[in-house]
This record gives sequence, structure tokens and C-alpha cells, in this order.
Amino acid sequence: MAAYILRRLLLIVPTLFGVMLISFAVVQFAPGGPVEKIIAEIRGTDVGATARISGGSASGDFSAATATTGSESSYRGAQGLDPEFIAELERQFGFDKPPAQRFFLMLGNYLTFDFGESYFRDRSVLALIGEKLPVSISLGLWMTLISYGISIPLGIRKAIKDGSAFDVWTSGVVIVAYAIPGFLFAVLLIVLFAGGSFWNIFPLSGLVSDNFSQLPWYQKIADYFWHLTLPLAALSLSAFATTTLLTKNSFLEEIRKQYVMTARMKGLSEREVLYGHVFRNAMLIIIAGFPGAFIGVFFTGSLLIETIFSLDGLGLLSFESIINRDYPIVFGTLYIFSLIGLLTNLISDVTYTLVDPRIDFESREV
Repeated sequence: MAAYILRRLLLIVPTLFGVMLISFAVVQFAPGGPVEKIIAEIRGTDVGATARISGGSASGDFSAATATTGSESSYRGAQGLDPEFIAELERQFGFDKPPAQRFFLMLGNYLTFDFGESYFRDRSVLALIGEKLPVSISLGLWMTLISYGISIPLGIRKAIKDGSAFDVWTSGVVIVAYAIPGFLFAVLLIVLFAGGSFWNIFPLSGLVSDNFSQLPWYQKIADYFWHLTLPLAALSLSAFATTTLLTKNSFLEEIRKQYVMTARMKGLSEREVLYGHVFRNAMLIIIAGFPGAFIGVFFTGSLLIETIFSLDGLGLLSFESIINRDYPIVFGTLYIFSLIGLLTNLISDVTYTLVDPRIDFESREV
């Protein structure tokens, strides 16, 4: 196992390199960029940004932009601007260096987790991620726990009652819930329970109340979950279907195997057979899907929910950074997300052996 873990850890380096290289190359060919965004801000034509410039390396004195020289510029919309001003913008953003040099400088800094500062927010990338992390952790962690906590028992019950009325109607409910878009359900929840047209029971925005720091500890817990109720309900609606049906099919497959019949013939109770033998084998495929489910919800699945409920998390930060061409945040979050995903998949493989010691990774090639 130690040799396998070491090989997987070593493979993280070329994998991360490939991810960053492809992403960096794609960005080079993408239209627009931070320099063009500054030019659009000066001319008042920037309509694509969701976060306005609030300082940082690009928020210097723009008075030089009023000078006209009639010279050509490689940036669309830069006609009439001082070429020296454009050159200064390129220097501040690091675009005065060749792409290859910029790429390897970026990788060198990332090896020490130095992600630099945001172009437009006047904050370090790590500080911004740390500020947004609690929201994404809250949504991703609790949604995953709720989803698995309901889906696994429900899937087991459906496997035991396969073909019964319970199995049929629960399958219908799960499939219908899966078909409803989460953002649409979020809007419905706001209309019903957040002061839209009916009841004003739950808050409409934020992760905690404004007076959160003044509350006693037990009221802080209640206030935290009070704010999370509607976002988690909207996120969890469609999360049950895949895990529930996967659990059911996995248990059905194991229940029909020969070793289960042997265990029953030995006089073991149905509960002992189900949880002493079937459960461990059937849960392998569920464990395999956990990292992907968690990472997906943690980093990408909550963008619309964060926007609808005004939750300033990593999903919204990443989206705004892409729209604003804030490349330090784009590449910094991509690097961190990729690294966490690779490490989580490794943890998943290690968990395999804890659930089923028959699995031996030592004899398996990576």
C-alpha cells in the first residue's frame, strides 16, 4: 500500500502540470483579457463584469488614458489611448513577458502556494479563497452528508423491497425530484418561505445574521442552520436520485450472489446477512463515487444557489473571476481544486482497503 500511495503522489505532479498547461494555453487564445477590461472600464463599455474594480495593481491613475497619439494598438478599443499607458498596463499584469516565461513563473510560485494578488480586488488570492471557503464548505459538506444519509438507507430499503409498492412510488418521487432544476426549486422556496408571496420564515441572504457575533453559542448554531435550510433544500433536491438508485442496484447485485445464499443456509438472520456481509461489498461502489460527488457539489454545484441566496462562496468567486479575466484567481482556484480532487481520489482508494481488505493495491499498476 505504501508503494502505491507513493506512486499516486508522484503522479500528482505531471497531472497538475498538464491541467495547468492546457488551461493556460486555452486562456492565451480566448478573446479579451485584463488589459482590454481596463480599456473598457475607461471607455465605459464594460458590461460583462460582475465585480467592479476596487483597487489593486490595475487601479492606478487613468488620466494618461486621455492622451491621443493616433498610433495603432493590438488591443481592440485602445485607439486614442497613450501607448505608454497600454505598455504600463501590460507590465503591471505581467504581459510584457513571453507566455512560456509567464507560465513557468506561475508554476514556480504555485509550488510554494504563492498565488499572487487579484488584479481587481486588491487582495491576495489565498485571502479571498479563505474568505469564501466557509460558505462553500457549509453547502458542500452538509449537502453531501444529507444526501448520503438519506440515499443510502433509502437505497437499501428499496433493494429489500424490490418490486413492491414502496419501491415503485419512491422511485417515482426520486426521479421527479431529479428532473426539477435546483435553481427553479430555489426560486419556489423563496416565494413560499422567504417573504416572496406567502410566508416569511427563513432569511433570504447570507450565511449568518448581522448580529451573529453577539449571540450565545446555542443561538449561533440555530442561526447558522436557519440560514442554510433553503439553500440546502434546493441543492439536495436532485442529489438523491443517483446515489439512491446506485445503492439499490449495488445491493441487489450482491444479494443475488452465492455467498449470500450460503450465509442464509448457515442460519444467519436477514439483518446479519445484510449488514454483516452484503453491506461491506455493496458499499464499495458508493465509496468510489463519494469524492466526485463531494468535489462536484463543493466547487461547482452551488454557483446558481450561491447567486440566488446571495451567498458569497467559491462558486460565485470563480465565476466572477472568469468573467472579469482575473487570472490569478482563475488559475489559483483551478490549481487548488485540482490538487484537492487528486488527493481526495487517493483517499478514496485507501478507503477501499479499509472497507474490503481483499483489495490489494500493491499488486496493481497505477
